[in-house]
Amino acid sequence: MRDVKILNYLHMHLLVFIAGFTAILGELITIDAIPLVWFRMLMATGLMYIYIRLRKISIKVTPKNITRFAVAGIIIALHWITFFGAIKASNISITLSMVSSGAFFASILEPIIHKRKLITYEIVFGLVVVIGVMLITQSEIQYIEGIILGIISAFFSALFAVLNGKFVKTHRPSVISIYEFISGVLFITLYIAVFGTGFQGDFFNVSQSDLWYLFCLASVCTAYAFIASVKIMEHISPYTVMLTYNLEPIYGIILALILFPESEKMSTNFYFGAAIILGAVLLNGGLKNWKALKRKRS
Repeated sequence: MRDVKILNYLHMHLLVFIAGFTAILGELITIDAIPLVWFRMLMATGLMYIYIRLRKISIKVTPKNITRFAVAGIIIALHWITFFGAIKASNISITLSMVSSGAFFASILEPIIHKRKLITYEIVFGLVVVIGVMLITQSEIQYIEGIILGIISAFFSALFAVLNGKFVKTHRPSVISIYEFISGVLFITLYIAVFGTGFQGDFFNVSQSDLWYLFCLASVCTAYAFIASVKIMEHISPYTVMLTYNLEPIYGIILALILFPESEKMSTNFYFGAAIILGAVLLNGGLKNWKALKRKRS
């Protein structure tokens, strides 16, 4: 039993590493953020559908729930578009630092959506995150577009996580995801058709390397990572999983420094700011985990 738990802990860290690697793929893929996310969600939809069919999972839900899942799907699409847009406007380190500030938005959104009281320490950690963001902004003002997109991405990420936290209490995650992915694809398709240049020949003129990276992004970093993260929760508490996923920016920034040393080397103030943000996020997660264990024992 102990060996099984150790294997699941190792598997969980592999999934966090994969999550950090998503940003690396965003840097490697040469197409713009909107078509990038369209291809990602389309491929992930197909892979998730195959999984559902093989597992013989029923996807029947009420029209009301389909609408809710569709809204969440649009939100996750916007999160990914702004996430990859931030990478292309700045770099991986800036983007991951900004997106990790999502804990601040979650501390505000969760009480509103779940109708619970504000937790004082969450607000305090949120203010600490703001200080870290301000420090990075002052030292890296040339990346202001990427910083703004990263903060917007963090907001959408937090909103999506809080909404999904409600959905998984009553529906299977795979069922939720298939509707979210479909709605995301439809939303981006409509946007491209109305406000973009349309699906002209150049849209599908994707290089072989980009197609390979997109497939890795959709399969390993999206479909597989999602299914596996749900599976390990059978052996590891959700609190521990959430706490470990806070290491994603650290893994991603280290990978970026190794693979793209010229573009990812930042000022000293950036690393101070990033350390403040990541420290606040980790302390917030650790305190939540400790309080949950304390309640469980009592």
